[in-house]
Amino acid sequence: MSLVLPNLRRAITIIKPPFFIPYNLVHTENLVNTKSEKDQNKNGKWFTLPPFNVTVNGASLGKHIAGKRELGDVSDDVTAIKWVTKCCPELPRSLVQKLFRLRQVRRKTFEGSNSDQDVQAPESKVKRVSAKDSMRLGDTIYLPITVQALPTEKSECLCSEDELKFLHDLEIYKDSAIIVLNKPPGMPVQGGIGIKRSLDELAGTYLRHDFSEPPRLVHRLDRDSSGILVLGRSQLSATVLHSVFREKTSGASNIDLKSEKKILQRKYWALVLGSPRRPQGLISVPLGKVVMDDGKSERITVVENVSTMPSQHAITEYRVLDSSIHGLTWLELSPLTGRKHQLRVHCAEVLGTPIVGDYKYGWQAHKKWNQIVSSNLEEKVEASNRKSLPFGLDLESGSITDKQPKLHLHCKKMVLPDISSALKQARISTSDYDFEDIKSLKFSAPLPPHMQRSWDILST
Repeated sequence: MSLVLPNLRRAITIIKPPFFIPYNLVHTENLVNTKSEKDQNKNGKWFTLPPFNVTVNGASLGKHIAGKRELGDVSDDVTAIKWVTKCCPELPRSLVQKLFRLRQVRRKTFEGSNSDQDVQAPESKVKRVSAKDSMRLGDTIYLPITVQALPTEKSECLCSEDELKFLHDLEIYKDSAIIVLNKPPGMPVQGGIGIKRSLDELAGTYLRHDFSEPPRLVHRLDRDSSGILVLGRSQLSATVLHSVFREKTSGASNIDLKSEKKILQRKYWALVLGSPRRPQGLISVPLGKVVMDDGKSERITVVENVSTMPSQHAITEYRVLDSSIHGLTWLELSPLTGRKHQLRVHCAEVLGTPIVGDYKYGWQAHKKWNQIVSSNLEEKVEASNRKSLPFGLDLESGSITDKQPKLHLHCKKMVLPDISSALKQARISTSDYDFEDIKSLKFSAPLPPHMQRSWDILST
């Protein structure tokens, strides 16, 4: 990206959106200009942001797509500080606030011309702007020159070639708005205590492709589960999808399940111990969090009396895919709400069929289970010759023939609205466009090796 610094008497602005200033290239201790304001104006020491253009309110657009609001304008009322943080997402917000607080941010109001003569307008047209002032089409923001990105050496790549290839091989779909991954079991989605590398951090660094912004999580999967994971390729697309997920899951109820169009669908495959009484049905119970006796760990459970314990209603559709003579059943689970450990608790506590490998909610059932013992010599030899995979993952072991099976829960299929098309339309016009009719994207992710092995064993 080439940058041309502006002079208030003779300024040239080069726009190459999305524009941002990498935080690791900014000397934050020098962010506030040490020169006097008079000298700064005299020397034209300003850094130019792209002229303001029409932006989309992601949360509002998500509600339109989810059908929760009457069709109307989804354009966003953007303040000066919001425009600065949008153009410079890596610049710390506290430092941006400091610039506004010290009155070191300027704005030139657009008056209908993009010519060089307009850019060379008198200084009187460039005025201080406060953080909460609304932006108008074509307005240009000037920041002190000290926020300019300084040249530094490129950061060292912390991933090996095998790890980078592994990450890119996880991608099953990509467009201008989203990236869809097939998350492997055992890889944490987010960082935390004892987690050195998480999928969101790795994706933010190595799956940007040609985007300046890092991809952001839209939803989550448990560490030991696998399957379809969606990331927004920008803050805007992530906000739109967050809004869609929130509206379609938090507002789900038994009343509107049959009448409402399902623009968001998730289908998980799970192998469970035992078999449900009915081949298909709907689970609708409140779930709450309880602290264990050690005072540190916690678990989710079905709440019997909602008046005495905080809870959230959770709804899951299920149907039997296949049954085995070994007392195991394959289920398809469709969560209509998005509660923590919802599918695991519904299977264990409501259906009475805990998921294979779920020792948190099905420990007692696993103790009583007569495990399948494999007599296949070739399979045992193959297991002894397995090579280690990137990020310390072991994707081969953990089937129903292993001593300790891994969690058999996989997000197999997903249907999402085409956010890329919705954003393109929203930037053009919303007056004659019905976002509820937006086309859907359908994704499918193959089973992880340990679940595929269990499937093959039970199918013979």
